[in-house]
Amino acid sequence: MIPEKLFSEIRDHIKDVMSQRSALGASLWQELIKLHPADIASFFSELPEEQFKKLFVELPSEISCSVFREFSESMQSLALSFLNDTQRSGVLACLTTDELTDLFENLSDEDLKRYLNLLHKTDREKVLSLLKFDPQSAGGIMDTDVIPLSDQFTVQKSIHLIQRLQVHKELHRKLFVINKEKQLVGFIYLEELVLQKPETSLQSFMHQNEFVVQAEEDQQSIAQRMMHYNLNIVPVVGENNFFLGVIPSTTLVDIIEEESAEDVYRMSAMSPIKGTYLETPFFTQLYQRAYILIALMLAQSVSSAILKTNKTLLAGVAGGILLQFVTMLISTGGNASSQTSAVIIQGMASGEINDSNVRRFFRREFALAGGIAVILGITAFSRVYITNRHLLGSIAVGCSVLCIVLVSIFIGSTIPVLLRRLNIDPAYWAGPVLATVMDILGLFIYCTIAHAIFSYFTNFS
Repeated sequence: MIPEKLFSEIRDHIKDVMSQRSALGASLWQELIKLHPADIASFFSELPEEQFKKLFVELPSEISCSVFREFSESMQSLALSFLNDTQRSGVLACLTTDELTDLFENLSDEDLKRYLNLLHKTDREKVLSLLKFDPQSAGGIMDTDVIPLSDQFTVQKSIHLIQRLQVHKELHRKLFVINKEKQLVGFIYLEELVLQKPETSLQSFMHQNEFVVQAEEDQQSIAQRMMHYNLNIVPVVGENNFFLGVIPSTTLVDIIEEESAEDVYRMSAMSPIKGTYLETPFFTQLYQRAYILIALMLAQSVSSAILKTNKTLLAGVAGGILLQFVTMLISTGGNASSQTSAVIIQGMASGEINDSNVRRFFRREFALAGGIAVILGITAFSRVYITNRHLLGSIAVGCSVLCIVLVSIFIGSTIPVLLRRLNIDPAYWAGPVLATVMDILGLFIYCTIAHAIFSYFTNFS
């Protein structure tokens, strides 16, 4: 059955499903638990809290474990709040160390202490050690459930160890090798254990790591370099090259998704929210979205002051020709700057634009700015002259568009770089903030150029 159709039918007969006393209720329940855990988790997240509690505790243990892993951190916290200690231990045991760390970072001190006590000693020590790292650092996102091999091992001994531990450890294609001091010394490929003779030492065919991550490094720079070097997994080390864990491709995808979501929020002049949209409190969203819009609206008062100061010029020239094209000019500036800022913010986020090639980027962007400005300036001049047959008005609009586009692209490209060097996310400079700034500057440039042109030709005549 299609999940959406099944979910709708369950909602219509929710009491029967919760009690499972009727044939229909039992049948719908069996159909539900056959679905993928991600689908079940999505359905549960849309239910009222009481219905969610009732249905989740009825799940078979192996299914509840998989569904719990698919929940958002807020849903996991809610589920833990109504489970008994035995059930809590079961679902917590399903999570990897890094998943446990992410969950525990959002708990109160009291809940953290209580849930930590439910974990096995070794798992508890791992979680506590990871909680010391910044959540956005390599140490905060790394996977510690991996198998390191000793450089003193033979192929046969390595295979024997993997066969014993594979149920409890994550097995990747790259297996990292450490010395007796637990320092990272290299890696081997999993398939090499099949191709080499059993008595062969790992040291004889071990490879050097092309990229090693320090535990304090920021996750965004790690993701950039993993994509640059086309790596699916990288090792994480601490002081003295002590091997701590790995960042696998699944975590890389999570980082890219998280960083992209944060950029989208910031480019919309919003602070990134934790959790999903529907789980975020209404008044939290109201505050985050309203305060910046109020600030930008008040900033637009500068535009009103410019218009008021120049109302005689704008409204008095040939029946208000200049006034007709105010919105066209300021929107052109906003569009041009948004294009440029989007290019450089995306380029810096992916690592394509960096300190080594930023000057080359500026040279190309400024050349593009000149070309675009001339084309749009000529287009604007033609547009005004064809429709109004007013030469000075057409010159004023055309020159204004040319200057506005040049300034827009200059600001849109340079400010993000400056913000990055000041350790401020350049995404904040895009979207509504940049549009507001360019509205004010565009109007100021337009009025200044128009005033200069008409004053010059009036005095000249």
